[in-house]
Amino acid sequence: MTITLEKWFKKETYKKIREEQIPDFIKPYSARTYPNILKSIGNTPLVRLNRIFEDIPGNFYIKLESGNPGSTKDRIAHFMIEAAEKRGDLKTGGTIVEATSGNTGFGLAMVAAVKGYRCVFTTKDKISPEKLAALRALGAEVEVCPSSVSSSDPRSYYARAKQLAKEIPGAYYVNQNFNRDNANAHYDSTAPEIWRQTHGHITWFVAASGTGGTISGVARFLKEENPNINILGVDAKGSVLKKYHETGVFDESIVESYLLEGVGKNIITGNTDFDLIDQFAQVNDKESAHMVREVAHKEGILVGFSTGAALSAIRHVKEQFKPDDVIVILSPDHGNLYFSKIFNDDWMKEKGLL
Repeated sequence: MTITLEKWFKKETYKKIREEQIPDFIKPYSARTYPNILKSIGNTPLVRLNRIFEDIPGNFYIKLESGNPGSTKDRIAHFMIEAAEKRGDLKTGGTIVEATSGNTGFGLAMVAAVKGYRCVFTTKDKISPEKLAALRALGAEVEVCPSSVSSSDPRSYYARAKQLAKEIPGAYYVNQNFNRDNANAHYDSTAPEIWRQTHGHITWFVAASGTGGTISGVARFLKEENPNINILGVDAKGSVLKKYHETGVFDESIVESYLLEGVGKNIITGNTDFDLIDQFAQVNDKESAHMVREVAHKEGILVGFSTGAALSAIRHVKEQFKPDDVIVILSPDHGNLYFSKIFNDDWMKEKGLL
């Protein structure tokens, strides 16, 4: 179908022509304006990967959630707070309390700044300096807790957040690990975007599993559209998720410290729908860090640590891909949060990764 520029600008033609029929060269640029930063969340780009997986069959795309103001966690932060307001759990003048590895905290702090809430967070001592600085720059009060203790230890960032929520008047404990609005946010926005962007041709979805909200929310939507879509969860070596998925056994004895942020758990979260995840691949710190550098060198894309883990997982299951597969890898945040770590040779050497 041939469409002239003149016809494109006619209102009646615009209504009749489906977007995918319009050639790129005549699509007009749109200057989007928003009433506040929260309205700019979502509609992030899907970018083809051309060089990094040349040796593996399939069509690989990366969903760049760094296109949000902060990260993919902006989606859940906005969704969970608005749901809490509607329920009456969070009232004017209240305080948002959460245990965060950084990105959810950033999203919550952004929401708090716009809506006028106080926010108090606990985080792990392995958080990158950039993430910690970003939280405090938005006005968040942050308490750093040891990452080497169990989740039940009073010093853990989980336990401290719960305690702070009890002590602070008018506090709302977000509890992203068990708050179902976490997964609902991705079911409501991220997944439909991916479905539209691939025109329904997606055959694999790959994402790191931490709280479980992202992978479970997206998986639920995609499986409803096409139950044959493969969902690959990415776990960290030292986490319990992969073994629990395969055996149903929660084995604390395999828990060990690792450097990856936002990947894996030492608890079983209420947001992880294991029945929707077809398989898990478990990756380590070193391969994940090197994949972050490789995608920067080969694709010109700066991604974060958990994205490196997701990209590494592709190589773990490469025998399963077919030439006509459409594989979408979710990239939660931007590499600029890791300049002091993964992109720093001294840090890499210190951690035995280089």
